[in-house]
Amino acid sequence: MKYVVILGDGMADTPVAQLDGKTPLAYADTPNMDALAPFSEVGLAKTVPCGMSPGSDVANLSVMGYDPLVCYTGRSPLEAASIGIKMADTDVCLRCNLV
Repeated sequence: MKYVVILGDGMADTPVAQLDGKTPLAYADTPNMDALAPFSEVGLAKTVPCGMSPGSDVANLSVMGYDPLVCYTGRSPLEAASIGIKMADTDVCLRCNLV
């Protein structure tokens, strides 16, 4: 059996008055998600352990089967690994957002 996991990272939002009191997702035209819905299994999972910041880095580690309480050391090592940078235990890695 094959699975497709769709992780709606960042999809939670608050209602917007200009969108008739709907959230951006509720207001959006979503024909592909609508077509998948009748054949899907929907659930809720707690992907961020208590006491950890609810960011996509922590949640995505959890979804991929890693325990963030054990292996999470920050976002910068994850981003370094994603572009093939090998890090030693003694390395320091920093990241920033350009504004």
